[in-house]
Amino acid sequence: MNKKVLLTEDGLKKLHEELKHLKEERRKEIIERIQEAISHGDLSENADYAQAKEEQAFIEGRIQELEDMIKNAEIIEHRANNNMVSIGSTVALKTNGKDVKYTIVGSNEANPASGKISNESLVGKSLLGAKVGQKVVVQTTVGKTEYEVVGIE
Repeated sequence: MNKKVLLTEDGLKKLHEELKHLKEERRKEIIERIQEAISHGDLSENADYAQAKEEQAFIEGRIQELEDMIKNAEIIEHRANNNMVSIGSTVALKTNGKDVKYTIVGSNEANPASGKISNESLVGKSLLGAKVGQKVVVQTTVGKTEYEVVGIE
């Protein structure tokens, strides 16, 4: 049984866009590169051919991965419950004297640099179910970090 892939509407749209790009553009480009390499003769010593075939395998693997993720996608429907942190919530936090804001998303959409953390990450998992004013302590490999929930959107 395939695992459900938790995604926002935007995340699902991005997967569809990447899949379309790979199928309609990258696949054609790689086939042209392979055909060009074949036209140069002896494939046993043709680095361009070997590299193109490797890239083709990667692209085909990614296409399969995207198709599986889309097929098993479950859209995160964020309910306007601003009382408790849930998947889809944007949480305003105070930690180590700094204000930070995270949106809790499924693991496939996680991008900590842009403020999207996975519901399966240590911080994300610890914040689920928390309420405004609550302090959450997260134990990581480098020690404990305390987060105070100051707002939920």
